[in-house]
Amino acid sequence: MIHGRAVVAASAEGEALVTGESLSFWGGYDFRTGEIIDRHHPLAGVRAAGRILAVPFSKGSSTTTAVLLEAVRAGTAPAAIVTTGPDAFFALASIVADVMYGKPFPVIALDAADFASLRTGEHLPISSDGRIIQRPSSASP
Repeated sequence: MIHGRAVVAASAEGEALVTGESLSFWGGYDFRTGEIIDRHHPLAGVRAAGRILAVPFSKGSSTTTAVLLEAVRAGTAPAAIVTTGPDAFFALASIVADVMYGKPFPVIALDAADFASLRTGEHLPISSDGRIIQRPSSASP
């Protein structure tokens, strides 16, 4: 079990999608499909919709918030976002999604060692207090 900091408290569950590279949602995430479309990113072509996206931090500006908010509206957002520290853009997207649509998603900050222990394909239940239970899976990205 990992004890993270709930930047935005909510619960979620899903398959982990883990990257060590930051991600720009503006031009890097298709809110219509939930696919990572930045062709220079290691997860290019992979769908993050409904998954627990573990990304160290966002890259870019407040447009990350706008793209994530559109993904929540479209039903193509990640189920949760796990980072290496508090990320204001991810947190703002979740807070506004709660206000506008009643659909917040957890934003959890982990220390570097706990973040490094995450693996793509693991099943990750996340509780509203920031606890994450790692459950191995044979799934791939």
